[in-house]
Amino acid sequence: MTDWVRKFSRETLRVPVILGAGSLTTMAGGAIAPVLPDLMQELNIDLAWGGTLASFHCLTLALSSPLLGLLADKIGPSRVLFPAMTFYGIFGVVGAWMPNFWSLLVVRGLLGIACGGLAASCLGVLGRLYEGEERTRMLGFATAVLTITGIVYPLLGGLVGNNDWQYAFYLNGIAFPLGLLGLYAFNTSSSFSSKSSPSQGLGGKLTRELSRLVTARLLVTMGLSSIAMYAVVIYAPIYLDQALGLTPKLNGMVLASRAIGAAFISAFGAKPLAKMIGLNQSTALGFGIMAATLAPIPWITELWGVLLAAALFGLGFGIVLPNLYNALANLSPFELRASILAVGTGISFLGQFASPVLLGVVLNIWDLATVFYAASILTILAGLLLFAPLPQSQS
Repeated sequence: MTDWVRKFSRETLRVPVILGAGSLTTMAGGAIAPVLPDLMQELNIDLAWGGTLASFHCLTLALSSPLLGLLADKIGPSRVLFPAMTFYGIFGVVGAWMPNFWSLLVVRGLLGIACGGLAASCLGVLGRLYEGEERTRMLGFATAVLTITGIVYPLLGGLVGNNDWQYAFYLNGIAFPLGLLGLYAFNTSSSFSSKSSPSQGLGGKLTRELSRLVTARLLVTMGLSSIAMYAVVIYAPIYLDQALGLTPKLNGMVLASRAIGAAFISAFGAKPLAKMIGLNQSTALGFGIMAATLAPIPWITELWGVLLAAALFGLGFGIVLPNLYNALANLSPFELRASILAVGTGISFLGQFASPVLLGVVLNIWDLATVFYAASILTILAGLLLFAPLPQSQS
């Protein structure tokens, strides 16, 4: 009886641990975004470069997640989980002690590699635990958790960072107790080990799968959506600080509001909507909502209007994200599912890294308002891309 209770307890902890660990990739940028203006002022960082600190971890995540995804497919995704959480906690916390831009940039890059391990292991476990509609539902819940933590983490970052920006970095230490829970939940992880004969030839198969045009189109769409999404995370606090003089606490509220609608729609609305009007059509609708709420931001002069626009933007993103991941999972062979989903996550975070790089050029040439217009145009292009015709052999 005791053995059964112990096993049951471990099994019930697995999904919460996975969802919690996956949410740390949101914390990596979300917790420090509200304090970014204060951080840049204290460290004397130029406006055009400052956004890179919130997104540089996305670049190293994007570069490392395919390799860590292959590792997860070879040895089992749960075996990548604990080391990734440990390194996340270390590099996340020490960012508070970095004295200048370049040292902080290096630490943020190392944090991104840890996030790559989290993304590969968490998506790999979910991809192996569930199939079909059940997987769609769980991916929706995973997106809902990301969006809920997208509410919580900016609020916490703004709250604890209201007195000192360094305190926002200490929130990353939550990875340590979560890692201990993961050790307990997955200490018998044979059911999550690789089911494929092994590792031989996985790299070549992965390359072939990624070279398919239908897969490449989905990955590009993921990247464009991330560029637009991160424009809100990085540039909304800067705009609100300049235009409305908001404190980090209020900036955190605005960033949190973008995820309120997304949490509900991701968990309960994305799947029925996709079933009713079609996967591509519902995804395009989500992109349309994102575009329609990005463009008016520079015209809004009241806090309530910004909160409403951010919440509606989150609603659109909450439709888009689970649909894109589910479409990618549907295209993936079982033995490469962790790898391909990790590549998708890498592309998404590469888009987040590219957001301040590309939109920073827009900011330097024009102004902050044009940044939001450009991000709106990118979401429209992403929606149209879903309907681009493909050669019959590649579709």
